[in-house]
Amino acid sequence: MEKAILARKLGMTQIFAENGAVIPITVLEAGPCTVIQKKTVEVDGYSAIQVGFGTLKEKHANKPLIGHFKARLGESKPALNKVLREFKLTNTDQFDVGAKITADIFAAGDFVDISGIGKGKGYQGAIKRHGQHRGPMTHGSKYHRGLGSMGPGTTPGSVKKGKKMPGHMGAKRVSIQNIEVIRADGEKNLLFVKGPIPGAKNALLFIKNTVKKR
Repeated sequence: MEKAILARKLGMTQIFAENGAVIPITVLEAGPCTVIQKKTVEVDGYSAIQVGFGTLKEKHANKPLIGHFKARLGESKPALNKVLREFKLTNTDQFDVGAKITADIFAAGDFVDISGIGKGKGYQGAIKRHGQHRGPMTHGSKYHRGLGSMGPGTTPGSVKKGKKMPGHMGAKRVSIQNIEVIRADGEKNLLFVKGPIPGAKNALLFIKNTVKKR
């Protein structure tokens, strides 16, 4: 069964195993997510579920968004969600509109793939951004942390596409695979996973079954 949930990163801590070993973990606020809509192949051309995460006051929502929730959930004043995302799953028939997806959909020992937007590092040089080496520091060298050769001086005499250059670093989508779930608490909507997770605190994360089975 394919499983997925939206989560928010709370921070890192550590726990101790029975043999005394220290295990670094990341604490996630996973769900509860509400199934807002089911996409079908006949109507939409693909199969997926649309889920909502977080709370949103009605005064902060526009009329199309409010109408979307009313049409799907059939309530005069439905609870609005701040975040709407889709999950393409093969078993969408097992999810009903209005159902809640909580953290206990996963269990200790499961392995998941987690995706999120990594921390932004701003504008960085080629050494920090791509791990390039610096030039000589002595003997009159005036080249230290520069980029180096930009390409041949003959045809083609332009910088080739994909050249590793200084620029904006980070703030891109990062996915990590085979992350072990240490503990899942459905009552407190908490998910404890082993090791660091991409993104800053309060970052939105996508959690799904791992595609690489161990």
